[in-house]
Amino acid sequence: MAFASPLTPSYSLPNLSSMPKNSITTLNKIYPSTLLHRPPIFRVCCNSQLQGRDSSNFNLFASVTSADVLLDEAVEQVKLPKGNTWSIHKFGGTCVGTSERIQNVANIVVKDESERKLVVVSAMSKVTDMMYDLIHKAQARDDSYVTALDAVLEKHKSTAIDLLKGDDLNKFLAQLHKDINNLKAMLRAIYIAGHATESFSDFVAGHGELWSAELLSSVIRKSGLKCACMDTRDVLVVNPTSSDQVDPDYVESGQRLEKWYSQNSSDIIVATGFIASTPENIPTTLKRDGSDFSAAIMGALFKARQVTIWTDVDGVYSADPRKVSEAVVLNKLSYQEAWEMSYFGANVLHPRTIIPVMKYDIPIVIRNIFNLSAPGTTICRPADFENEDGLEFTVKGFATIDNLALVNVEGTGMAGVPGTSSAIFGAVKDVGANVIMISQASSEHSVCFAVPEKEVKAVAAALESRFRQALSAGRLSQIAVIPNCSILAAVGQKMASTPGVSATLFSALAKANINIRAIAQGCSEYNVTVVVKREDCVKALRAVHSRFYLSRTTIAMGIIGPGLIGGTLLDQLKEQAAVLKENSNIDLRVLGLTGSKTMLLSDMGVDLSTWRDQLEENGEKADMEKFVRHVHNNHFIPNTVIVDCTADSSIASHYHDWLRRGIHVVTPNKKANSGPLEQYLKLRTLQRQSYTHYFYEGTVGAGLPIISTLQGLLETGDKILRIEGIFSGTLSYIFNNFKGARAFSEVVKEAKEAGYTEPDPRDDLSGTDVARKVIILARESGMKLELSDIPIQSLVPDPLKDVASAEEFMEELHKYDQDLAKQRQEAEATGEVLRYVGVVDVVNQKGTVELRRYKKEHPFAQLSGSDNIIAFSTQRYEKQPLIVRGPGAGAEVTAGGVFSDILRLASYLGAPS
Repeated sequence: MAFASPLTPSYSLPNLSSMPKNSITTLNKIYPSTLLHRPPIFRVCCNSQLQGRDSSNFNLFASVTSADVLLDEAVEQVKLPKGNTWSIHKFGGTCVGTSERIQNVANIVVKDESERKLVVVSAMSKVTDMMYDLIHKAQARDDSYVTALDAVLEKHKSTAIDLLKGDDLNKFLAQLHKDINNLKAMLRAIYIAGHATESFSDFVAGHGELWSAELLSSVIRKSGLKCACMDTRDVLVVNPTSSDQVDPDYVESGQRLEKWYSQNSSDIIVATGFIASTPENIPTTLKRDGSDFSAAIMGALFKARQVTIWTDVDGVYSADPRKVSEAVVLNKLSYQEAWEMSYFGANVLHPRTIIPVMKYDIPIVIRNIFNLSAPGTTICRPADFENEDGLEFTVKGFATIDNLALVNVEGTGMAGVPGTSSAIFGAVKDVGANVIMISQASSEHSVCFAVPEKEVKAVAAALESRFRQALSAGRLSQIAVIPNCSILAAVGQKMASTPGVSATLFSALAKANINIRAIAQGCSEYNVTVVVKREDCVKALRAVHSRFYLSRTTIAMGIIGPGLIGGTLLDQLKEQAAVLKENSNIDLRVLGLTGSKTMLLSDMGVDLSTWRDQLEENGEKADMEKFVRHVHNNHFIPNTVIVDCTADSSIASHYHDWLRRGIHVVTPNKKANSGPLEQYLKLRTLQRQSYTHYFYEGTVGAGLPIISTLQGLLETGDKILRIEGIFSGTLSYIFNNFKGARAFSEVVKEAKEAGYTEPDPRDDLSGTDVARKVIILARESGMKLELSDIPIQSLVPDPLKDVASAEEFMEELHKYDQDLAKQRQEAEATGEVLRYVGVVDVVNQKGTVELRRYKKEHPFAQLSGSDNIIAFSTQRYEKQPLIVRGPGAGAEVTAGGVFSDILRLASYLGAPS
């Protein structure tokens, strides 16, 4: 049975072949067949009085006059104009989610200066979900479907009351109540049968679009403009496929559109998204996210100038802005780029939306209905923007897919055997699993592919069953499943013609310490796809986005030891943070700082202007493992560095573990590099074998470039002969001022009061600190020495080495001034001065720390204050040593040296130089 009128097509009963026989009988008894043959619920005729859908409208056609027939024939002759005069707009559920938003959409449509406009609308926000929920509840025989249906009624009723008045409101509400009653009867039948076919579900779910289309068209007509409302089931004809998709029949749809327009001509048309009909006139849908697809199909049928997709974001982003805060809106994308990004999960478009418009080169524009000033993203053919000025990024965007598993089929028996891949993927197809990505080595020794994690058990079981004999015979060695994976895809049309894109991508991942589990790339090079651990996905996304887009190189920092040097460093970071972000795209975020007793943790970054107060007021008990875990496990920041500003050997003992875990280390702490040789060699080996960085410039010369100078000489092939220097700023100050008649104890007291010495000056005068610097330089030069191998001339008198306190030491020191006074007098008698130096004798493979005499014209004799000086004698600089001189003590210069290492790390990680 079918319902027909001069303005409505006949709809056939949905296919019930898959429904149990008793269920069909029940439905036929309870549910009137006319509901399933339901005519389009909204009609616009030449006579505006025929816009309602009650039976009286159809009775008007019962007795037609010859004039009516002539009028119909005249209407039939109206031809559909196609081409650039039409623009297509699509508004999603969020855009029409409330009465206020529907009015806003109407205002946009009215103000659009296009000659002709077709507007595709989705159901109001959440309504499609509500409609499917009704079906699920009815199938489950859950009585709450009745109250859920009442909620649907109330939502649309209250919206209509806000927007419409008078006859428009009454007509809409009358039809709404009729639709709700029909749905209630149908859901009751489904409730009794306990089952609904896909056709029944599609019929129920499509009502949301019908109601929103009528609401919007009524509001547009309120402005005085003629507006037709199209039930796209009258026009769009699609053929369902076996893969839960549909293929549009453009020929039949075009013919139906011509007929529809001849009877409903208007320069403004509001059309329902999402819904369509089969060739048998059975209502169906374009499946989830199908409204975008509807708009693209309409664009192709009308050969429109442009399709605008209105949404709640400013356009297509270079990455998910929820995961990468620095993501930018892309001005333009090619059709292929948009297709790739949508396939890999980017919130761009329904993947099939692009296909209909490509044939006619119709641009798609993504715009934000809540930010009309934003120009949005234009998706078009590449030639439209090849010659535009401005920076064009090689990689346009990045997208990710989570919750995947890798399946690896491996065995020597696969190589060269025809049909192996076909058998593998045939088995996967049989269980209905979706293969997201395939990777195969040219040796054909293994094939690995990614499938949704929820489907991997069925896939593995099917493969083990299919290849049971091959596994038993050893031709296949394993079918392995690697769970908890994510895909990261880099997409860009220019990747194919730009050398080094893959190298840059992999380098960025390596520097972020991300391990790649599988790689896939087509010869078109529109995308490069990698599989990573799920927990590394966001970190990987941020790392590659930062590398290609020069967005801020963000580093999560943990500061250990917020004392004199650490505190000064934090103050320097505070002063420079804004400048680094603005000028160098470097974002240094201190996520934690810890002392020996208290630590302060922050998810977004400690406010460096108040860190001292925060540490005191909000600090918690120090826990080193918790501290490191907090700083490193922030997946939104790809790079982590621990900055150790202590002199604690127990902290230094963690460096190897931190580097192994992918945490960079920056420190002025000498204990690791001057500690046991075996531990040092183990640490340096790990550093060289990984992409994790270990910087320690501050260990020798505070802020002076001693380590980097030495490394530069060695890396460029120079050979170190001897390194000699005044390495202690404290001892430099003391001997620069130990002259004339001044007593040694007097100068030491002055240095202590000026803050140049440690709290206990014996730590400086013992020479151990200088010896540690000598060991560090010796090992850097390739010498394998222990600290115990260095002879040290201590300036602490033997009787005072074991006194209880620094105060007692200072009180007794004057008793031993005579010995050093005598050495000074002897030196001065020969035109020399005393200097406390460290020597690395590479030629003789030894090091010393001692008090030496130098002629007054020697560079070491010409120092002032607390300056350090280091002389490098090498094959290149043998006659005239290379000298580095400058302040070598003090919190400001030491913190500055550490800061410089941090910026050096940022440069290594991709920040612009």
